[in-house]
Amino acid sequence: MKIRTKSSIVKYHPVSHGGKFSGGNRQINVLDFSSNTSPAGMPSSVKSAMKKKIDEMEYYPDADSLTLVSSLKKYTGLPDSHIVVGNGAIEILYNFCTTFLSKKRVLIPTPTFSEYESASKLADCKFTFFKTMNLSENIDSFISKIPANGCVFVCNPNNPTGTILSKKQITKIISVAKSKSSFVFVDECFIELVPESNQSILNLVKKYDNLFVLRSLTKSYGLAGIRIGYGIGSKKIIEILKKIKIPWSVNALAQQAGMLAIKNKSHLTKSKSIIKKESNFLKKKIAQIPGFECHDSSTNFILIKTKQDSTKIQKKLLKHKILIRDCKNFRGLNNHYIRIAIKSHKDNLKLVNAMEAIA
Repeated sequence: MKIRTKSSIVKYHPVSHGGKFSGGNRQINVLDFSSNTSPAGMPSSVKSAMKKKIDEMEYYPDADSLTLVSSLKKYTGLPDSHIVVGNGAIEILYNFCTTFLSKKRVLIPTPTFSEYESASKLADCKFTFFKTMNLSENIDSFISKIPANGCVFVCNPNNPTGTILSKKQITKIISVAKSKSSFVFVDECFIELVPESNQSILNLVKKYDNLFVLRSLTKSYGLAGIRIGYGIGSKKIIEILKKIKIPWSVNALAQQAGMLAIKNKSHLTKSKSIIKKESNFLKKKIAQIPGFECHDSSTNFILIKTKQDSTKIQKKLLKHKILIRDCKNFRGLNNHYIRIAIKSHKDNLKLVNAMEAIA
């Protein structure tokens, strides 16, 4: 039998990411600096609650995640009609692209999170890529490239560079895009892990119906294995995304974990404190190692330019039981960039010692 499908699927290739189980290699017994999750890990309240919920796994979860949405309503200060929950932020991203962006033109700054391009490809989108290592410094030129009747993707803070745009700059992008009947997709998955300031534009969804904001509890609360994220948009956007969502995509444990995590405000405070202190420590120490140059980052990871080949560095560090992110597959970067997450001081010290050993 000859199987036929649309050309965008035939040409599609999944994106490689960081993590212990990425790239076909199961790196279990390593310190994982390749995944950008909270250095404070999962809240203890979530861990203990998960054990108590095992007996409920024989029942179907709430397909609408109503209890979690109610908690997010309080957490964000926005009505539940503006909130959609997903199996990680990634499910919401793909649902948004396939639902709203079919054959549209999209503008993507690079380097950035590769899944914007990947999800848009499945929607048969046409691309304009804007190369910049710091979008804040090229904002007016970027805005001039906004397509009509299309979409702009902005990761804020940006992965993998760690740079951040101000509320004023994001608002200008949204305003110009609205005048051109284009969506603005703002990924704020790391914004709660910025120690110095809050540049979130969540509250603008009630003013701009072309704005959609993506959030992840994976990053902020260390729930990577549970898969839970949410999106914020206009009532119409959310109504449509809820309608096309796969039934029961968010399991009962994820709903419970998300609800408990966002109640623990002190956990974010702890995370930000670690990030602020340990980011300075890592930048200072790594700057003293020959062949490594840190980019300034506002959040919980650091992009590093290297003299050695990035893949060789990754392999050398694995011998020291440390996994870092090889960034050669980010559009706009090459095989001289790696990314590290910020972890505890004990773990960060092990990373520095290993990097010194391979320099």
